[in-house]
Amino acid sequence: MPAAEGHQEYIQKKINPILENLVTQLLLERPEDPVPFMIQWLSDYVLTSISPSSRIASPRVITQSHTPAPAGIQGAAESSSAEVTRLQSEVDSLRAYGNGGANGGFTLFDRYVKQLESKQAELEAAASKSLPCAPSTTTKGEEDSADEDSSDEDDEEDVVDELPPVPANYHRRGPRASVSAEAYGDWNKKRTDFVAPVHPKSEEQAARIRSVLSQSFLFMSVDEKSLDVVIGAMVEKVIEPNQRVINQGDDGDVLYVVESGELDCYKKLPGEEEEKLVKTCTEGDTFGELALLYNTPRAASVQARGRCVVWQLDRETFNHIVKEAAASKREKYETFLKSVPLLESMDSYERSKVADALRTECFKAGECIVRQGDVGDKFYMLEEGECTVYKVYVQGQEPKEVMHIRAGDYFGELALLSNDPRAATVKAKTDCQVLSLDRRSFKRLLGPLEDILKRNTARYE
Repeated sequence: MPAAEGHQEYIQKKINPILENLVTQLLLERPEDPVPFMIQWLSDYVLTSISPSSRIASPRVITQSHTPAPAGIQGAAESSSAEVTRLQSEVDSLRAYGNGGANGGFTLFDRYVKQLESKQAELEAAASKSLPCAPSTTTKGEEDSADEDSSDEDDEEDVVDELPPVPANYHRRGPRASVSAEAYGDWNKKRTDFVAPVHPKSEEQAARIRSVLSQSFLFMSVDEKSLDVVIGAMVEKVIEPNQRVINQGDDGDVLYVVESGELDCYKKLPGEEEEKLVKTCTEGDTFGELALLYNTPRAASVQARGRCVVWQLDRETFNHIVKEAAASKREKYETFLKSVPLLESMDSYERSKVADALRTECFKAGECIVRQGDVGDKFYMLEEGECTVYKVYVQGQEPKEVMHIRAGDYFGELALLSNDPRAATVKAKTDCQVLSLDRRSFKRLLGPLEDILKRNTARYE
């Protein structure tokens, strides 16, 4: 399929390198609000990684003459004039591109423009002072020596004329060296004969691992059956105090989940001698997952503070179970979300973001999903089953049935919109499966739909 191959090539060459670096930095930094962080990162990425030839000349090209100067006074003057014209064009291009950026342009572009203007002024001065050259009296050997000296001087000039060094704090969020991640979908069919390794564990050990994995965002998409496979494939490892578990830059084939103890993550930034402590992993945290998610070298070093117990999972099991579960979850939820009237105004990208944030919860018939008067911190969409909504209008009286909720309907939004207690009770009429969004994800992802949600609140009255 030529079209599919073309899509794959585009994703691998154009999209993956950017997304890998961006997601890697997000997972390392974990900003409270990722949107400004992503905007800043992409701005920095444009300034440092964009191909200059498509818009502007590179620093090295800017500081060199594009064509050899013709001999003589007229030739030198023509060459200088042409160079001045070219540099003026570069300055205008940079100004136009820089002014298109956020907050009135970028500092790096300002430096670039100043450097071009300085070079332009030097060339104009040189053109105005062009003098006849004295006849050459050097021998062939002297000419060769002079050529070598000239080459050395040119190299030194290149170094001096390059852009000023990028501020040190840029490296904290800048792009890392790209290593292509594995493609998904039809382009990367997984082995159908894969069998995960099994390492025997006691029921108590399996329960401990399950408790730890339930706290990790990486395993949110894994269903109960697949989670049993993951638990069976994990290997217990005891880490002694001050022992290094992984080293920055090494290849990695396993990820770790912390059961007990504390481990410090250190990162050596470009141009710095000492490692910097970036975070501490405690019970329920995972580390080493970036190498498996994006096929990159270890992004940081991890060392135990004291005695620790961790569980390690191999790459192949991770790829077949955890990554596949995440991809399947997105595909499944995106299909369901298309059928939800509330979300019909969203495009596919917006729906995919909602799908990634959803969590599945199951309730038996008769169970209470939300209770009137409770503090609400979740928004629900009913995927399967049927629910009944009850409301108490007068304290001490029996609740009255208000409405029925069926697949594709939503509830629980009132408490999140107004920060008031739950306005009604919702019970499962049949066995139900619901998709939930926490308060923060609700505000972030469904904020644009707030007016629609508020208009529909009358249905509970």
